[in-house]
Amino acid sequence: MNLHEFQAKELFRSYGVPVPEGGVAASPAEAQQLAAKFAGGCVVKAQVYAGGRGKAGGVRLAKDPSEASELAAALLGTPLVTPQTGPEGLPVSRLLVEEAIAIDREFYLSFTLDRAAARYCLIASAAGGVDIEETASRAPEQIHRQLIDPCLGLRSFQARHIALALGLRSSAGEAAVELMLNLYRLFLDKDCSLVEVNPLVLTSDGQLLAMDAKINLDDNALFRHPREQALLDRSQLDPLEVQAGRFDIAYIKMDGNIGCLVNGAGLAMATLDVLQESGGQPANFLDVGGGASREKIAEAFRIILQDRDVQGVFVNIFGGIMRCDIVAQGVVDAAAEQACDLPIVVRMAGAQVDAGKALLADSGLNVTCVDGLGAGAERIVALLG
Repeated sequence: MNLHEFQAKELFRSYGVPVPEGGVAASPAEAQQLAAKFAGGCVVKAQVYAGGRGKAGGVRLAKDPSEASELAAALLGTPLVTPQTGPEGLPVSRLLVEEAIAIDREFYLSFTLDRAAARYCLIASAAGGVDIEETASRAPEQIHRQLIDPCLGLRSFQARHIALALGLRSSAGEAAVELMLNLYRLFLDKDCSLVEVNPLVLTSDGQLLAMDAKINLDDNALFRHPREQALLDRSQLDPLEVQAGRFDIAYIKMDGNIGCLVNGAGLAMATLDVLQESGGQPANFLDVGGGASREKIAEAFRIILQDRDVQGVFVNIFGGIMRCDIVAQGVVDAAAEQACDLPIVVRMAGAQVDAGKALLADSGLNVTCVDGLGAGAERIVALLG
């Protein structure tokens, strides 16, 4: 789960991480009122679940309150398109209005999980800013990494080593150590998968400030954080993903034309791979789980059919805990309700598979049953030409 920048900065403040003064505006008038507090001008920042806002025009400098109001009017209610949003963009309904800061140096700082090492990792660079990805590719020696022992946590000497690598010494170095330790505490307390500051800046008067803030929370741990869970902005999500979430269905929209209904995340990933190898393009990742009910299967099928890009459906089920006849009945229920005439290819194996196939054969749907994953993928691709 993502947080907006203004939400992440509220958490930063509560953990003693310094951030610029600012507030949230939902209208040009509110943006003007906030800007009036900052005599030296302000920065107006669109709040969307995506990076690359600066290059897309979503981060603008206003020299006075009137200009802040004009910028807010131009941004609010419009989609912001960045390299991370796709061509449709994401809607801007709120802005963060902050004081303009005189910056001396910019850095990059983040905590994340190094899956290869099975450790949390602190990553930092003295080449922070909008082109950090290019820096990592062009000059990887400028990226400093510190693996963190899960029992000991981040130690002061490790944070100090990173601060020195960034060229931060004396009072700025000690401030950097404290900031890193506080961010790591937040990272652990809130079960984050990512905490990122880009840029972390050293101001002209020698202060360290988190000019940006990005926090991703681990979805699997959200039950421990009801306050943060309530911060989710559903306007930033695909409507079908929101609908799927209400029924505890794992769904991710993709760019293809073959709808996929699968039970089990591993099997779902394998299904996407085999479809690609067969020349097909999946329209979604969808995992109904290991023991879905007839109603849940029907809802998953309805979600697939609501995607206008879907031209055919591939159902791939292994009936271990789940019975194949229940899956078949759920598919029949939803397809009949939606008057679905799309080609449907079903590969089922496991408990009550013969009963499931019999239900599909008698349904009158445009359905083909096959016995193997590869055969099923090739069949749906062939049916779609």
